[in-house]
Amino acid sequence: MTLEAIKEAIEQLAEPDRRKLVDWLDDLEEQAWDAEIERDFAPGGRGTPLLKQIQREVAEGNARPMEEGFAKRRKPRA
Repeated sequence: MTLEAIKEAIEQLAEPDRRKLVDWLDDLEEQAWDAEIERDFAPGGRGTPLLKQIQREVAEGNARPMEEGFAKRRKPRA
């Protein structure tokens, strides 16, 4: 089946079935994203250097809790 045939079939779906398809595709994308994040931040993944940098900055005292940073951003500037 071609992509064009799939698109044409989707256009023929009733609205409730199209909504179910959209929800299913959203779930599928979320699962793919979760799997990618797990791979990236597993030992040896491409996110490993970033994690090491963050750990180093925390150990050196060059980091602060996210809540503190968010609170500072929310304060109105004079």
